[in-house]
Amino acid sequence: MSENHKGCTHDCSTCGHAVNGQCPSQQQEPEGCTHDCSTCGHAVNGQCPSQQPQSLLAPANAFSDVKKVIAVVSGKGGVGKSMVTASLAVQMARKGFKVGVLDADITGPSMPQMFGIKDRALGNAQGILPAETKNGIKMMSINLLLEHAEDPVVWRGPVLAGVVKQFWSDVVWGELDYLFIDMPPGTGDVPLTVFQSLPVDGIVIVTSPQDLVSMIVKKASNMAKLMDIPVVGVVENMSYVVCPDCGKELHIFGESKIHKVAAEMGVPVLAQMPINPELAQLSDEGSIETANLSHLDGAVVQLEAFLNEQK
Repeated sequence: MSENHKGCTHDCSTCGHAVNGQCPSQQQEPEGCTHDCSTCGHAVNGQCPSQQPQSLLAPANAFSDVKKVIAVVSGKGGVGKSMVTASLAVQMARKGFKVGVLDADITGPSMPQMFGIKDRALGNAQGILPAETKNGIKMMSINLLLEHAEDPVVWRGPVLAGVVKQFWSDVVWGELDYLFIDMPPGTGDVPLTVFQSLPVDGIVIVTSPQDLVSMIVKKASNMAKLMDIPVVGVVENMSYVVCPDCGKELHIFGESKIHKVAAEMGVPVLAQMPINPELAQLSDEGSIETANLSHLDGAVVQLEAFLNEQK
């Protein structure tokens, strides 16, 4: 076994020498190794056991039983990803499922505000206890751990990623049918950590009806392909606004291109959500669980069918 690297902090998550999340000093060679894999009885497919790919999945909390994990992503910010995450969680809970929300947007957490949760998270010998909404949706967010909700989180990427892993491993989620992860926008450290460290069953891509839609959606989709995670479908937010006088749908951002883009990628359009001032107001008031979210009924049906196929 090799020696520790100079300046080793014993924290492999921040180490540039780590291989598959493991320190080189912990890469165990078989006894009597000659460094000639062609003559080694321990070799698997011509490769030394010490060089075999290691799983990067973080262990779940011993008191958690999460059946399905869905990550809600976007290629850029400002498309209403958190609104979609919260709305999907509410609709699944209304169907009688046990639902949780992991707020992985560490530097821009919004879930507690949308659900009206103001108390800080507690813990016991089993781990961190998630907060619960009025209708029983379990939730963990960095804002539930800060002394003040307005305190900024000024951390570098590896620390942010480590917190997200702790939200999976240290939080006592209990029994959940669905855990929705509200991802930060883009394809940086935290999304990469979630895709590598958590057992994500599928992703939902959120976008808006603008000319950049193709690039945004395909960027998120391509990252999912790189990580070998299936795309459940696409939700277009702010797709239109309904005139309060005549009921006509007005496409203020131009005609939608989402069906064409989704067809090119071979994924379904789960829903097209309207601009809804009432939904925005309820979210600001912490009462999203009382909102009319019928525009997502089809998305919920498709999501449930997709996950049943993954069994």
